[in-house]
Amino acid sequence: MNELAGPDPGHRRVMVATVAIGMTTLMQLYYPQALIPAVGRDFAVDPSQAALTVSGATIGLAVAALGWSWIGDRIGQASAMKIAVAVAAAIGLMLPFVSSFPVLVLFRVVQGIALGGAPALALAYVSEQVDRRHALAASATYISGTVVGGLMGRLIAAPIADVSDWRVAALVTGCVSAVGATVAVLALPRDHRSATARPRPTGMRHGMVANLTNPAQLALYAQAFLLMGAQVAIYNYLGYRLELEPFNLPPALTAVIFLAGLSGVLSARMAATFAGRFGRRRILLASSLTMVTGAALTIPDWLPSVLAGLLVFTTAYFAAHSIASGWVGPTATSGIAQATSLYTLFYYAGSSLFGWLGGLAFMAGWTGTASMVMAIVLIAFATARTLLPHPAEEVGPRTPTKRYAAPR
Repeated sequence: MNELAGPDPGHRRVMVATVAIGMTTLMQLYYPQALIPAVGRDFAVDPSQAALTVSGATIGLAVAALGWSWIGDRIGQASAMKIAVAVAAAIGLMLPFVSSFPVLVLFRVVQGIALGGAPALALAYVSEQVDRRHALAASATYISGTVVGGLMGRLIAAPIADVSDWRVAALVTGCVSAVGATVAVLALPRDHRSATARPRPTGMRHGMVANLTNPAQLALYAQAFLLMGAQVAIYNYLGYRLELEPFNLPPALTAVIFLAGLSGVLSARMAATFAGRFGRRRILLASSLTMVTGAALTIPDWLPSVLAGLLVFTTAYFAAHSIASGWVGPTATSGIAQATSLYTLFYYAGSSLFGWLGGLAFMAGWTGTASMVMAIVLIAFATARTLLPHPAEEVGPRTPTKRYAAPR
């Protein structure tokens, strides 16, 4: 933690809690990716419909993000996050007992709404605890927690579903998520802001307008929307592909693809280091082009190429996401909480839309899904290259600002 704003125990508690929040949130959001084929078989639905178990949650999260921002401003970000993760964990424990597919999707939407209180508020909360010189490192630490959580959920769920069924896998994953939520609730310090310090609704509207009329912020929101959509499309349907000809891999073995997510733990941190040296814009653009290369490598029907492409794609994705998410706070001229909530909205809206569209493209084979992914990543690249400031104009990690006091 020596890269963060200081060794104060309050800061360490904040980072432990936000990492736990990131882990339990992403675990609950994305463990159904490993169960999509099993859910499809159980309910006799096609891949794009089965993927609604993922997209339903991300839709709920996207539409709820701004509402949670308002709640966080009213009752405190820490209190709001505690409520969010506790409610989401409770819903997660009920999911395995649902017997209707439409009800399952509905439950996932509601769970996503609850989870909406975690990622946007966590990023804003971290932004308020560290100065801008350490914003990238702090955001990267949180992103690393989300990487681990998303990976754990998939690796827990897939093997259990292979030897039992998806309901047992969902129950076990729900129990592990509940433990993570408990850690987050116990570790997160009480919000140190007074009620009078919280923005009024007019201030929130001003923050929304300011961020939505800021070209650089719009470019960052485009990264969230497009790059996250690309990543979810790859992971939603690659498991399907590997279970079909010519690979014919069993579900427990296809879960190995999710190990590629471990690369994100390292790449998120390395991206922060390289951005401090070469500028955020250069690293973001390079990461996007690397994602395109990785997606292209997954097209041949050769398993080593598919796995190598997935690793390259995933490593580059988490580098890009770390840069973009960590740039939102420093780029905001006002309304940091609204800025990060908007990023979250676009992030999960892209996950929902392209996570579903990837299934439609998959009807033309994996080449259709991979081609869609490469196209939207190139659009993200063009947007970033056009609208984001050049290195000399960046609000970078070297810019000193007043440090916030650690919560007690």
